[in-house]
Formats: sequence, structure tokens, C-alpha cells
Amino acid sequence: MYKSGAFVAEHVTPVTDEQVQPNGVDLTLEAVFEQREPGRIGIEGKEVGVRHRRREHVVEGFGENDATDPYYLPPGGYVARYTEIVRIPEGHVGFIYPRSSLLRNSCMLNTAVWDAGYEGRGEGLLQVHHDIEIERGARVAQLVLCEADHDDVYDGSYQGENVE
Repeated sequence: MYKSGAFVAEHVTPVTDEQVQPNGVDLTLEAVFEQREPGRIGIEGKEVGVRHRRREHVVEGFGENDATDPYYLPPGGYVARYTEIVRIPEGHVGFIYPRSSLLRNSCMLNTAVWDAGYEGRGEGLLQVHHDIEIERGARVAQLVLCEADHDDVYDGSYQGENVE
């Protein structure tokens, strides 16, 4: 059974009232990256390819790299990092879905299962099919939690990712 947005909000930091939805919590955009070098996924390990953080598009009337300057993204694949730190509680599994605003603007957000015990500031694959501007702090995804049986909790290499 999926949990209420109020329950999900207890496991997301920071979160505003505006982000809490009936069945989940909206996650906001912290940064956008482009992968510039090949990665590797092998039988005994993995390596994420070298990424570069995209610069925000300077908009007339705003200061250079002002917090409100949007990312201008032409078609392509990008890594979107969320602002919020998420903690998936025991007895649950997390799923991230794109907000419909992305879909209506010819964009898609692909994500993976977030196991019980995971804690971090996650990322998703943002596929852009038509030019778009997205501001830092814009709501781009929704986290939902579902009750789930599990034998153990997550303790993999992404535990605590992007948490400074």
C-alpha cells in the first residue's frame, strides 16, 4: 500500500507544505549535469563517467548565475540532482515519478528503485526531447513510498550520496 504524502514528508529534508501532495512529496531540482566520459558497469564493480555541472542560462534582468536563473536545456540526456535528502524507512520502498509538467513539455525523468535504508540526495536521468528552461528549485519529481517486505536494508556504494 502506498503511504500518504504526510508520511513521506517525514522522510524528506527540507520539505515545504507546497511540496506535500496527497500521495507523496515533490522533489525539486538542485543541479543539472552532463556526462562527458564513458562509465562502466561490470560484474565486479561500476564506475560513473565524468560529469560536468551545467551552467545556468543567464537571463536578462537577473544577475549572472543568480539562484533564479534557469537551466536552458536543448534536446539530450542529463543527470538531474534533487535538492532534498531522502531517507527510505525500513518496511518501505521508494519510487520517483516525473511531475506531469515535465511530460507536458516533452521531457521524461527515469529513475530506479530506492531500497529501504537508502539515504541521500538522489539523481535521475532527465531526457529532454524539446528545448526547455528549468529553474533551480522547480518541482520536477514526486517521491512515493510503498510498504514492502525486505530481508535487509540498503548498504551500497550510493549510500549517503551527494550529502555534504
